Amino acid sequence: MPKNKKRAVEKAVWKLSPQLWNADLESSAIFLTFAHQIILTHMSYPICFVSLGPGDPELITLKGLKKLRQADIIYCPATISKSGQLLSRAARIIEELEIEKSVVQFFTLPMSKDRTEVWKVYDTLYEKAISARDKEKKVVIVAEGDAGFYSSIQYIYDKFKENRIEVERTAGIPAFIAAGALAGLHIVKQEEQIIVIPGMLTAEELSKKIKTGNVIVIMKLSQCVEAVHTCIRLHPETNFHYFENVGTGEEFYTSDRKQIQRKIFPYFSLMIIQ
Repeated sequence: MPKNKKRAVEKAVWKLSPQLWNADLESSAIFLTFAHQIILTHMSYPICFVSLGPGDPELITLKGLKKLRQADIIYCPATISKSGQLLSRAARIIEELEIEKSVVQFFTLPMSKDRTEVWKVYDTLYEKAISARDKEKKVVIVAEGDAGFYSSIQYIYDKFKENRIEVERTAGIPAFIAAGALAGLHIVKQEEQIIVIPGMLTAEELSKKIKTGNVIVIMKLSQCVEAVHTCIRLHPETNFHYFENVGTGEEFYTSDRKQIQRKIFPYFSLMIIQ
């Protein structure tokens, strides 16, 4: 335990001691429970959520990298392919940052719109993280992009907060910011407004948003392929910037309307409409 935390524990317990000597059994039990909570709080390190950025290991923050290097356990998201292969872009980023492989533990997330099974995975992860924390381990949970931006990992973050478990989170670069840099775009300027939306919308809904004149960022683009293709035809005056796999060796960008209309958007794709 760090010296400053040890001193805090000693000070807190010392303040309680005189009251324990003069208290009845029931009051003593209450004081002891409170003292135990204080000790656990000061003994344990906060559970840290580290945002890895869009995919390029060099885009992680220095603070995030420091947390990874200090971690005793890093919980890393993964999925299972149809062939049974473990897939994890987050793990690839961590590996390229030369983090010790032995500290990485995977939690596999089902690729389904039904989030019930996902919440079960997170509930299990919650228990594992608490157990490691109680053993004075430095626990890190990683997420791609930013952990607070369209990230299901927020579910477990909120659960820690609700149960008064100390947590902290490092910021990460969202994919659409990295995409703007890739294409050299001035994403928003002067008095312009921007809206960021998931891909669950119809062509009619997207067309209405385009007519507002706001800059539009669509995440999870694979969910609205037909809507985008339709709006490209309906709005010839609008610029459509298409990106996929930003921050990886397979990154791709085009603003060619015909090329976009021939595309079947993969999972890691997004669009900036100006």
